[in-house]
Amino acid sequence: MEALLNQFSYGLFFWQLIILLIVIFILGKFAWKPIVNALEEREKGISDALASAEKAKLEMARLTNENEQLLKEAREERDAILKEAKVLKDKIVAEAKETAQAEGAKLIEAAKREIEDQKLKALAEVKNQVSTLSLEIARKVLTKEFEDQAKQEAYVADLLKDVKLN
Repeated sequence: MEALLNQFSYGLFFWQLIILLIVIFILGKFAWKPIVNALEEREKGISDALASAEKAKLEMARLTNENEQLLKEAREERDAILKEAKVLKDKIVAEAKETAQAEGAKLIEAAKREIEDQKLKALAEVKNQVSTLSLEIARKVLTKEFEDQAKQEAYVADLLKDVKLN
């Protein structure tokens, strides 16, 4: 067996070399180009995907910052609206209080005038009734007093004494 291993054949070596070169040529012509092209396309696809991922990451960061800015602006706007609403509410409440006080004062003044008018009407009515009663009493007294002619003449004479001539 050792003898077989030690024998070197130049012819066999030559044909194996030619077959190897043919196989390399055939592989280079038909297999290496598609394999290399597929590897290059895969490498390009991976680099494009990485670039797209980086681009998407940057876009996502930009959108996140933009969203945070929008949220901040929305909060500020909400706070401003709430502040404005509170100021408006306070203003409306103050105006309502002022209006209520003014209306209350008007109603009190009107009530005072009405009370005064009613008081004056009542006093006028009382005076009217007193004068009517006084006249009625005076009429009755005078009628009773002047039933008799002598008393009438005495009364007229008495009144004439009081009157002084100019």
